[in-house]
Amino acid sequence: MKTKVVYVKNTFPSDIDSVFKLLTDVKTLQYIASPYASFKIIGEDKELVWSEGRTFSFLFKMFCFIPYGTHTIKVINFNKDEIYTNESNTHVPIWNHRIKLIDNGNGTTDYSDEVEIGAGWKTFIVWLWANCFYKHRQRKWLKLIKIRK
Repeated sequence: MKTKVVYVKNTFPSDIDSVFKLLTDVKTLQYIASPYASFKIIGEDKELVWSEGRTFSFLFKMFCFIPYGTHTIKVINFNKDEIYTNESNTHVPIWNHRIKLIDNGNGTTDYSDEVEIGAGWKTFIVWLWANCFYKHRQRKWLKLIKIRK
């Protein structure tokens, strides 16, 4: 299956430890995704802990109201420098997401999202939406960091 890649990068006005701490909380994902998407945890593990080798499933809704199936996240790598997940959902079988964090040594952190998307004939449409989604996420990240300072 042909895939397309989304890449969005920003510099956050926060140290790497603070950014990584926020990344460990599923509530951060839920906050930065809204209103483009919502993720509701499936199962009893409501206080999930991201760690390598774990797999999580979410009810995914586009724009927080259009059901878009079950979104599964398999954590491949989860550390302060890089997070890598193999993700998929009912309509998008390939959604591989890499987050890179670089400590700039001056209280700022370079943050990038790189996402490989494969959805058959829908790939281009999903890629367009994902470009907007990840730019939105990074704007919400900046807002979250400013609120927490």
